[in-house]
Amino acid sequence: MSEKSDVESGERTLYPMMNESPELRWSFIRKVYTIITFQLLLTIAVASVVFFVPPIARFFVSSIQGSVLHIVLVFLPLITLWPLYYYHQKHPLNYFLLLIFTVTMAFPIGLTCAYAHGKIILEAVILTATVVFSLTLYTFWAVKRGDDFNFLGPFLFGALLVLIIFGLIQILFPLGKLSHMIYGCLGAIIFCAYIVYDTNNLIKKYSYDEFIWASVSLYLDVINLFLSLFTVFSVAD
Repeated sequence: MSEKSDVESGERTLYPMMNESPELRWSFIRKVYTIITFQLLLTIAVASVVFFVPPIARFFVSSIQGSVLHIVLVFLPLITLWPLYYYHQKHPLNYFLLLIFTVTMAFPIGLTCAYAHGKIILEAVILTATVVFSLTLYTFWAVKRGDDFNFLGPFLFGALLVLIIFGLIQILFPLGKLSHMIYGCLGAIIFCAYIVYDTNNLIKKYSYDEFIWASVSLYLDVINLFLSLFTVFSVAD
């Protein structure tokens, strides 16, 4: 019985020279992906209500109060992210803050998609799901072979700063469809790399009580990848 258990543990080892229990790490990974699944389902539900109920979107476009509220909703996830980071290990407050964060993320996404063609949204969703699934499988396979993607951290931080500054320039000085296309493609590449980087951290780095923050990191990668692809398809339409 002991020999069988050792064989199973060896087969499920995630990376070479692993000095922790594979069973505990796999349990942690399953917990994180379960939370992400609920986050994505909640995001789809809230965004769908905004998309399929036109008066909601019209309120945010046709009134000053709606425009101000829209701006507040755009920045609200960033505001919510700070207490979530601070209390991400404090149960059950961490789940409550995670719920608020997810809803505040979903609402602006619904408003972004409200005036787009359903075909564009569907294309972005399908491509996002395909890319996330493929990159996740690749990262698990590469890490099991002994690869490590921690070196991406500084480069991704710099690339994200460039993307943010590029976005601010787009808002202040619109440069046309081509720049929107470049912005979307650049964002898609950066967040594809972030999926690999954060999946690597999920396998190797995060401690067992950091499941909330691990979920938030990967959730943001998926959402930002979707928004980047949505931008590309919207411009190309």
